[in-house]
Amino acid sequence: MKKIIASLLASAALTVPVLADPLKDNEYFTSHSMGCMLLQECTDGVEEVFSIGDIAAHYPGSDFSVVTDEFHRMLVASNQAGVKVFLADEKYFPVGHRGVYHTVGNNFFLNKRFMRRPHVLMTVMRHEGWHAAQDCMAGTIDNSMIAIIMDEEKVPQIWQDIAADTYKDMPGAIPWEKEAFWAGKTAGMTQEALESCARGTMWTDYEPTPMTREWLVENGYLTK
Repeated sequence: MKKIIASLLASAALTVPVLADPLKDNEYFTSHSMGCMLLQECTDGVEEVFSIGDIAAHYPGSDFSVVTDEFHRMLVASNQAGVKVFLADEKYFPVGHRGVYHTVGNNFFLNKRFMRRPHVLMTVMRHEGWHAAQDCMAGTIDNSMIAIIMDEEKVPQIWQDIAADTYKDMPGAIPWEKEAFWAGKTAGMTQEALESCARGTMWTDYEPTPMTREWLVENGYLTK
């Protein structure tokens, strides 16, 4: 009987129709379509990534062997921390956006259009993964808060300048983005932070800034 039920369920699963996105054509390539993807209400062309092979399958002419080890370690640490990674159709991103992390859903999404080049893939993977680590620093991965990990003066000036120029219209984002730009171009930096998050040692491996420590104590994550 169990086998019959399992068979019927499997057959039913094969016939479930794929629902169309709840968007009009003129709503793609906007913040609205990105929000729809983040909430996982738009799923056409959005695939969870389980290995570098899931990326490579879309780009048969590219060689990802040089980034395989770091990518795998980051992906494993992300999953262990409760974060999933998705490769998504470019129609869900505003023009020019290469990736995005969602502090509520704890997922980050890579824009399929830009992931053909291994170095671009890793830059975006590290950058968005760093935002996940910032989420972890702010208590746990399960809340919607985000906190800087490094003292701001420790961020090399080049990344401070790039973040200030990129986010000149959103100055409030600069403290978080400048260290994410740094992590995006530094091999192993995001991997270590995500592994720390997965181990539950974020606040011993990285000394919280005074404001972050105050927040963590007030909300019961730390005792002092």
